[in-house]
Amino acid sequence: MTTTLLVAGTASHVGKSTVAAGLCRLFADAGIDIAPFKAQTMSNNAHVAACVGSDAAYGEIGVAQYVQARAAGVVPTTDHNPVLLKPRGDAESQVLIDGRPVGHVPAGEYYERHWERAREAAVAAYERLAADHEVIVAEGAGSIAELNLRHRDLANVETARFADAEVLLVGDIERGGVFASLYGTLELMPEDVRDRVAGLVINKFRGDRSLLTDGLDELEARTGVPVLGVLPHEDPGLPEEDSLSLPDRTASTVRGGNDSVAESRAVTIAAVRLPRLSNATDLDPLSRVPGVRVAIRPPDATLSDADAVVLPGTKNTADDLLALREAGLGERLRAFDGPIVGICGGYQLLGRKLLGASHESTGERDSLDGFGLLPVVTRFDDEKAIRQVTRNVEGAGPIDGASGTASGYEIHAGETRVERSLPAPIGPGSVATDRVLGTYLHGLFHAASVREAFVEATFEHAGRERPDSGARSASPFDRAGGLVEEIDLVRVLPKRYSQQDHTGGDTILN
Repeated sequence: MTTTLLVAGTASHVGKSTVAAGLCRLFADAGIDIAPFKAQTMSNNAHVAACVGSDAAYGEIGVAQYVQARAAGVVPTTDHNPVLLKPRGDAESQVLIDGRPVGHVPAGEYYERHWERAREAAVAAYERLAADHEVIVAEGAGSIAELNLRHRDLANVETARFADAEVLLVGDIERGGVFASLYGTLELMPEDVRDRVAGLVINKFRGDRSLLTDGLDELEARTGVPVLGVLPHEDPGLPEEDSLSLPDRTASTVRGGNDSVAESRAVTIAAVRLPRLSNATDLDPLSRVPGVRVAIRPPDATLSDADAVVLPGTKNTADDLLALREAGLGERLRAFDGPIVGICGGYQLLGRKLLGASHESTGERDSLDGFGLLPVVTRFDDEKAIRQVTRNVEGAGPIDGASGTASGYEIHAGETRVERSLPAPIGPGSVATDRVLGTYLHGLFHAASVREAFVEATFEHAGRERPDSGARSASPFDRAGGLVEEIDLVRVLPKRYSQQDHTGGDTILN
């Protein structure tokens, strides 16, 4: 019989995705047949996965479930995230069921037009996973105690019920008020779901745990629910899913930087925070390189201190182009003399022209001038490309010297035509000048050769010597697994998992 553990939270961004990924890795390492699941997620950070439940070969799932599947050692499929909502701005989202788009709707209309179909798809996906795996680690969304949503809360309340799940409730102590958050969430949950709560987890703790003892004892006494773990404040380096991990449109933030590297030796890669930014996780591999700061900046921010620029993807190239033009980004890009990389929508923005823009834009203009840094023209229609790809790499421009292959995925509307003969360093559809690269390949910087070549070009342009990269660190999956070892899972999972080592030993998780 399949055991399902639902990792729910008191709020968004309390660490549910990281805890779920860590559990997937921890169980997989113990020899348990494990799979992730999230009935419904809202994210513009998507990944291509094999389609189940439709005739298409590939579909889209949230990046967190893709990561969790890899941590579990299983092939990512649309069953791991059967319902995906991708915000487009103006309170509207694209709805994808079983990985494929079914429409664009305002928030309120989703429940009227798609929710019943979405629930059916989620139940069917869960049942297929449960038939094939011993344990399902399901991830909730936002708070499990949203009073206005409890009658149609697919990722939390409905999943707990149809999956007959044990619930692990996670709270974030870094924000303050964690005891009140956990207590209040338990009080506001539907009674039958509250009865499923097997334990509480306090996440992102810094300092001496003994200082929490009195609070933990009183919380358990008041709720009757055990605190199963207090997790340290550590970032294992997994891709972010929640929008709270990014600055808003008027703020800046910095990822990476590597405190061990002197400020004077570090380089800054400016990533433009597009108004309708998507797939920002493409930047994550750069932020983990010693001596590299990835500065995510609003469109009107300066590039004067940047050593390289990346334009990531967008859910709406045409409307973002109009907003970026108004912010003066085009002029600053044309004046910038360092390496520039555009990925997907960022690639389209760097071109000479957008045709058929009315398919993308909320306005009526059908032709828009791009920033003109690449001799390409993109034409939009109603078709959308969704595929996994592996490209041969022949380094040129900002990735001169790169070689081998780069694997990832493409998710985009529009087809791009190169107007004159130039290198195509990432295979068909890509193009590079001496300092500007455009490609549709998401996951570009996960290819070590490409990442290293771009970082080298950035240091060369900055006129700085690159610091020693140091010893190779553990994978983000392993770090996440180590993080959740603090949780007393023996009190949650059936006894057979605490007494039998699926790898051939005597005991696990105790």
